[in-house]
Amino acid sequence: MDASEAVIRAGKLRGFVRGRFPRRLGSDFAGHVVALGPGVHAWSVGDDVWGLMPHYAFGALADYVVVPGQRLARAPENLSLLDAAALPVSGTTALTALTDKAGLKSGERLLVRGASGAVGSLVVQLGKAFGAHVTGLAGAANLDLVTELGADVALDYRTTRPEELGSFDVIVDLVGTHISAYLARLTRGGRMVALAFDQDRILTSMATLILRFAVDRRIKVFSNNPSPERIAGLTTAVEAGSIRPVIDTVFPLTGIAEVHRRLEAGGVRGKHVIDMRLDRA
Repeated sequence: MDASEAVIRAGKLRGFVRGRFPRRLGSDFAGHVVALGPGVHAWSVGDDVWGLMPHYAFGALADYVVVPGQRLARAPENLSLLDAAALPVSGTTALTALTDKAGLKSGERLLVRGASGAVGSLVVQLGKAFGAHVTGLAGAANLDLVTELGADVALDYRTTRPEELGSFDVIVDLVGTHISAYLARLTRGGRMVALAFDQDRILTSMATLILRFAVDRRIKVFSNNPSPERIAGLTTAVEAGSIRPVIDTVFPLTGIAEVHRRLEAGGVRGKHVIDMRLDRA
């Protein structure tokens, strides 16, 4: 789970998310196929899979989920299912941001704001795997992690002003504040992939970003809805060693309130994972 789940639970995106509140949560999962619906031939009972709930649908925090076969891919052979559960949403988001939206090229300079979080920690890894020079902004307590993940430069966002950073070909923004100051750091032909909104004023921030996107083609935005090929491509990237999960803490489902308290407090390293088996232990 990442910070976006706390925002959804709080109802801050009520107008953009289908279904009534209160509602179930959870977007990605890993596990075994236990049954097949009519006409499903791509999978067999017992297969190890990972995947995502349908776009703008939730409910992965459960012992069993029912999803279209197109929302699944083979789970990576080099990860446990517990580790794999941390990756489908964040991993496909990071891949789409750097490939389809930013078109990151080897040798380019990449800045990642929120570099220790669920998506940011993966963008750092993929950026390095793609041959970029990576600068990560994160809290001081997480700079060691950002460096370990492959960043060439890791800086404390609290003490680093945008104008001190130099210029970048690609910026992946996972914070959502001070967008103008970071746009000024783009090179000619630079691209910013904006993946977050200001948590203190979400609707205003969303509207402002959409208006900017309409007039400034340097800004790239998207709502992650990966194709079956993208989910399978994430499996390939993990098995190739280009990306690995970053898990802060593993909780039972009974610990979900504490998970949300931590998400709202910030500073999470990667993702919290819910292990349904712990409630049955």
